[in-house]
Amino acid sequence: MLWVLLLLVSWAVAGVACTRLCLAAVRAAAVHDVGTAGGGGRDLTLYETAFLSGGPRRVADVTLVAMARQRRLLLARTGWATVVDPLGRDDMERSVIGVIGPEGQSLIAPVRAAAATTDAVRGLAGRLERAGLAVPDGTATTIVDGIRRVRLAALAVAGLGAVALLLPAASYLPRHLVALWFALPLTLTLSCLVIARIEVPPYALWASPAGRRLLGPLPRAGAPATAAGDERTYLTSVAVHGIRAVGEPDLRAAFAHREHHPGHAPGHRPGDAFGRHRTEDDPGSGSGFGGAREH
Repeated sequence: MLWVLLLLVSWAVAGVACTRLCLAAVRAAAVHDVGTAGGGGRDLTLYETAFLSGGPRRVADVTLVAMARQRRLLLARTGWATVVDPLGRDDMERSVIGVIGPEGQSLIAPVRAAAATTDAVRGLAGRLERAGLAVPDGTATTIVDGIRRVRLAALAVAGLGAVALLLPAASYLPRHLVALWFALPLTLTLSCLVIARIEVPPYALWASPAGRRLLGPLPRAGAPATAAGDERTYLTSVAVHGIRAVGEPDLRAAFAHREHHPGHAPGHRPGDAFGRHRTEDDPGSGSGFGGAREH
């Protein structure tokens, strides 16, 4: 009868995880409904489009790409950013230059992370939240945490089911029936994950329904933007799709570097540290449900 206790634990774990995710979704929907009428009849700026599509990190990426295309910031294939023009044209650019250092150099990866947490980005997030276009910080994080708990619950149910099958068989109940009993809570958790995958696309972690309506006319699919296109269209494509929309191979290679030197911080001059760095493909936009919102 030990398998029955394991089954009860499986149901408890699956039920609690799925219930918490559902409650988080209901609370998020209530918050969304408050701002449903917000932002009507207005156009989004480039930075607002970036934030609603991919969060703070996307804003930093668009700023870096825009400055690089204007030759005011050098983004090398080796993964380093070098300030060419220390005079930023807006708060976002000044924040990026401040993170790097007016005449400094830095690895791009820590610059992206630090620039996404500056006062300029937080101010942009606050304005979008007050306008009812962005999801309040914490709401989306709760949903992501709920999805993560359901994933862990699915793994726990599968593990408990395996343990139950390894126990000495009860004469009155075949093993395949024990497996079927454990398949029920496992089906519950997997179904909950599928529904979350359909109902909560990555950009929904940042944009409210009103914000998503403003993002609607913008392209969400298609070929990457090219350098020959209109500059505004090009940067808008990067804002919506992320780094994967960048057409220039050198610029894409610059963002592909993820290696950090120990003790390195933005604003530090590397001297002759332009060596070979391991590269990885940049996923562009968010990672779906594997992680929390970008910061």
